[in-house]
Amino acid sequence: MRKNFSSKSINTSSMMKPQNAILQVSAIKALVLELMLISIAVLMPILAHALGISVRFWLPMHWSVILAGLVLGWRGGAIVGLFSPLVNFMITGHPLPMILPSMTFELFAYGFVTGFLKEKVNLAPWLSVALAIVAGRLIFIASVLILGIVKGDFVTYLQQALLPGLLTGVIQILVLPNVAKWWINAFPPPSLKA
Repeated sequence: MRKNFSSKSINTSSMMKPQNAILQVSAIKALVLELMLISIAVLMPILAHALGISVRFWLPMHWSVILAGLVLGWRGGAIVGLFSPLVNFMITGHPLPMILPSMTFELFAYGFVTGFLKEKVNLAPWLSVALAIVAGRLIFIASVLILGIVKGDFVTYLQQALLPGLLTGVIQILVLPNVAKWWINAFPPPSLKA
C-alpha cells in the first residue's frame, strides 16, 4: 500500500497549506483514479483527431497527467504520466514510435513535477503546474536531441512542436488548479466530512 494514499493518514502538518492538499484515498481507489485519468489521456487525443483539432495545439494527454499530479500527488502523477503515452500507443499507434520515448519522458515529468512541487515543496498549485510545464518541455527538447529524432532544422522543429501549445499551457495553469481544488474538496476524507 502506498503511504500517501492511506485513507487513515491525513496530512495535518502545519507546513502543508490547504491549497496543497492532495486527495487522500486508499491504494485501490488511487489505482482506479489513475486508470480513469489514463483512459481520459487516451480518449482526448482520439477526440481531438475526430474533431480535426491539432494535438500540438490542444495537448490532449497533458490535461489528465497534470491533473493527476495535482489531485493524487507525485506518485499518481508519475504513474499517469508514464503510462498514458504507452497505453495510447498500444491502442491507437500514437504517439508515433519515433516520438514515443520523448513524450513518455515529458508526460512523466509533468505528472511527477506537478505533484512533487505541490505536495512536497508546498508551492502554489498554479506555480507547480507552470514549473512542471517548463520542466516537461525541457526534458522533451533534451530527449529529442539525445535520441536524434530531428533530421532537419532543429529551430524549425521546435517552433512547430512547441509554439502551438503555448496558449493551452497558459490555460492549463489557470484552469487545472481550480479543477483539482474542486475535486479534492468534493471528496474529502471521511474524518473531515462535516
